[in-house]
Amino acid sequence: MSKFASGKYAYGISDRSGFRYRLRDMRKEWNGLLVGKDEWEEKHPQLTPLRKRPDPEGLKDARPDQADDNVKFTVYTNVGKGILGKELSSFEVTANVGSVTVTT
Repeated sequence: MSKFASGKYAYGISDRSGFRYRLRDMRKEWNGLLVGKDEWEEKHPQLTPLRKRPDPEGLKDARPDQADDNVKFTVYTNVGKGILGKELSSFEVTANVGSVTVTT
């Protein structure tokens, strides 16, 4: 394997500004440019995209709910002098359709 010379008297030209710098004082940026120490900028975090992870879509060993949906529940209404929170004890529904005429 070959070695490089130390280059303690070598100079380089900045890729950004064109100024001359000592080669040992130059730094390489994330985009491959060789620039002077005072011109060097680190890579902004927004330029590195986040790792995409898939969204979990299903449950492992999922089973349908075996519980009965016909459960007794309490309905509260505001019939007791306008006070909210009274228990509904009776319930009545009426409906009218009207008249229906069938002709052949």
